[in-house]
Parts: sequence; C-alpha cells; structure tokens
Amino acid sequence: MKKLKLIYNSMSGERLFRYDLDLCIKKFQQGGYEVHMFTSLEHGDIRNHILTMEKSFYDMVVVSGGDGTLNIVINAFMEAEIFIPIAIIPSGTANDFANYLKMPRDNVEACCDLIIKGNKKQVDLGVVNGTYFINVCGAGLFATVSQRIDSDFKNALGKLAYYLKGIEELPNFSCMPLRITNSTEVIEKNIFFFVALNSAGAGGFEKLSADAKIDDGLLDFIAFKEMGLVEMAALFIKILKGEHLNDPNIIFFQDDYIKIELLSNHDERLLATDVDGESGPLMPIEITLVKKPIEMICC
Repeated sequence: MKKLKLIYNSMSGERLFRYDLDLCIKKFQQGGYEVHMFTSLEHGDIRNHILTMEKSFYDMVVVSGGDGTLNIVINAFMEAEIFIPIAIIPSGTANDFANYLKMPRDNVEACCDLIIKGNKKQVDLGVVNGTYFINVCGAGLFATVSQRIDSDFKNALGKLAYYLKGIEELPNFSCMPLRITNSTEVIEKNIFFFVALNSAGAGGFEKLSADAKIDDGLLDFIAFKEMGLVEMAALFIKILKGEHLNDPNIIFFQDDYIKIELLSNHDERLLATDVDGESGPLMPIEITLVKKPIEMICC
C-alpha cells in the first residue's frame, strides 16, 4: 500500500477542515493510501516535522491549509531536498494557488478524488532573498494587507476582508519610490503596490495576470503607479474583469530576474513585503526563479 502524509494546519481559514478529517482519511484509504497525519500546533512545527521525514518513505504529501501553509511545506521540502508530489486541500482564506490548480474550495470529497486521481504538474518556484515562494511576492498597499487583518475578521469575511482593509488604508498610504530592475531595463516610479506572480492571482484577485503559467520559467510582475482615487476606482473594475494590464497606470512585464529597491525609506512600513500571504524579507529584494523543482497535484 502507498503511503500518504496529511499535514493539517488547524488554524487556517474558518478552521472547518477538522470536520472533514474522517472523510479524507476514508477516501485516501479507499484510494490505496496508508494515511499518516501531522497536525500543526505551533509556529515552526511543520518545518521541523518535514526535516525529520525519511525522503523516500512517502509517495505523496497532502497539505490542508492556505497559501502560507503551502509555502512552509515548499520551503521545508527544498531545504530537506524532498521531491515527492504535493497536493493541496484549500482551507485557507484566499487559497490563490489552489484556485489556480482548480482544486475545489468547498467540496473536500471532490478534492480528495482529484488527489487520488493523481494528475501531476511540474511547477516553478520564485525565490526572494533566499526564501522560496509558490505564488506571490509583493509589497505596498494591498500586497501586505493579509498580515494586518484580524484573524477572526478574515475568517468571517474571507476574500472581502482583503478588499475592505485595503480601502480603509488607502487615504493614509504613502506611495513607494522604487527602482525596479529586470533583465532588460531599469524603471523608477512612485508605486502603490507591486506583485511578482507565479500564478494568476493573489489576495483574492483571481485575474491579476490571467494568462500566467506556473511552468513557463517566468514570473509576471505587475505594479500600480501612483494615481488619483478616481483612476484607482476605475482600475479596480478593470482588475475584476482581468482587463487592466494595458492600462497606462500599470507596469507589467515577465522575467526570471527582478530587483526592487526603495529609493527613500522615510516610512519604514514601506520596507515590508509579503510572501504567499505571510511576512517576507525587508526591501531591497532580489527575486529569481527556479524552473520546475516540485510536482503538484492538479485538476
């Protein structure tokens, strides 16, 4: 019988996955897997557990959580040099990467069926200042919202919490004077926020880069220039439709190397970055890409 490790973050999202544990274990056993479970109880325990795993003992690791939990697993896998397939059961708030993979958000049974079916895809990883990310690295107004939302508020309102928090902070937000360097050009602009994306969406915005691919060897970089509130409102309507990349207030390019420098640090808050929904390194940052080092289960 094949062996499966189920890693479960009990604090993710609305914390409802615990009610589906028996169903998941039953489905996986019926699919021919012996299930070994690990429940996260405190910060750092998922990484520590993975570092003690025998590299060839398991045939698959299934992660129940959001993008942040998946990020922890990915970084631990790369550190331990474990290269077995990873599946995600989306149970976080936004679940942007799971959404891209088309893993069902509200149907755990269907998600388990897809995992057992076992369609695999080799996936690129971003690297920012030595830390891996599976979905996004960003900074600015909306990019770091998830770090500043009360967990109960986020669990109650889901994706809407990101939007409300960003709007709340807009009047008091200072633009970031940035130098953006890629493989071919250097750009200096005042920026509201930026994201370097591996998939199509982040923070609940599912069409930030609708044509992005997780195996093309490129990251999609999107930055929002300084603009007025009226222009910002019009642009957000375009974002929801996925029609914003040609807007004059947008900087968009694809590359496997991006360097971001803050030209003035009069506000230390502007140094903060977000990596897969969690606190990332302070600027300046250097972002590169590793081509297809991991295998993910997808729809």
